Amino acid sequence: MAKSYAYVGAPSFIGAVEGRLADAGFSRVSDVASADIVVTFATSGSALEDLYFGDEGLVTTAAPGSTLVDLSAATPNFAREINAVATVNDLVMVEAPATMRSLVAADAFARENLLGPVATEAELTDEVRRLLDAIFGEVVEVGAPGRAQLLRNTHTLPLAADLVSAIEAVALDDASARSVGALDADQIPLFSPVSADPVVQAVRQQRYTGDYTAEMLLAELSAALMAADDAEVILPGVEATMHLLELLVVIGGADMAPAALSLVYQDEAAGARAGLDWTRAEVAYGHPASEEDEDWSAYDDEDGCGYDHFREDHDYDDYDDFAPYNDDFDYSSN
Repeated sequence: MAKSYAYVGAPSFIGAVEGRLADAGFSRVSDVASADIVVTFATSGSALEDLYFGDEGLVTTAAPGSTLVDLSAATPNFAREINAVATVNDLVMVEAPATMRSLVAADAFARENLLGPVATEAELTDEVRRLLDAIFGEVVEVGAPGRAQLLRNTHTLPLAADLVSAIEAVALDDASARSVGALDADQIPLFSPVSADPVVQAVRQQRYTGDYTAEMLLAELSAALMAADDAEVILPGVEATMHLLELLVVIGGADMAPAALSLVYQDEAAGARAGLDWTRAEVAYGHPASEEDEDWSAYDDEDGCGYDHFREDHDYDDYDDFAPYNDDFDYSSN
């Protein structure tokens, strides 16, 4: 008899993996209480907290003896908290944060692009292992609760840094080629068309849509920053990347692929063609635009690099959804 599972979380994820689970012998049910295994993938920290500890949270609605497999990004401390509460409620908790091998893969949730670090206090049953093998191209058991989130951090943070550095290289390439007059208007920039870097290729191909979104990456980096705060470690590079992603989210790019971060460095016309709206940033950051507002017009840069759309005095208090694990954390303090 096929094992049943229920899924709660991002529709794009289950849409990508449901066929693989069916091929592995799993039958999806809609009722959490009737499922042998409950798979979850929240795209923000607050959503994850509500999912497990809300009024209809899984720690109380899942059937005793069932297994909860969480694929979300969280801090190690929060992962341990979920595990402890699940154990008290006679549930088996498996922490398996979905970890991208490439942030800009055309098929982000393809099995070969998914690494599955797994942490649990219980021994994995054959059924749970089979489910994980259907989702992930590689499953790595790393020990006690919290450790899988640590592995995700060490894998994702360098990828996020590479994402931003490659995007900034493309922005510099484009702006410099125009400013020095090295190329005619109908010529292409020098280095990026022949670059083998996957981020550069994604930007040049304008792959701004995909299942893995800026919101999902933002949740991963937020959890990493919360873990750093708990450990009293400052990660300025991660904070800077967070601010860029937050800006992309504000102007309408939450559901866009990470390569769309390049639009933050381009002019407003390019953003508008992709469906972004810079006036949302004016509202979010408390700086209404007007014809008399000369300061704001300075941010509409002529080179199209877009970096000056940032203002150093931004207040990030509006982003609590991405940082629920430590409400006292202040992004503007660093």
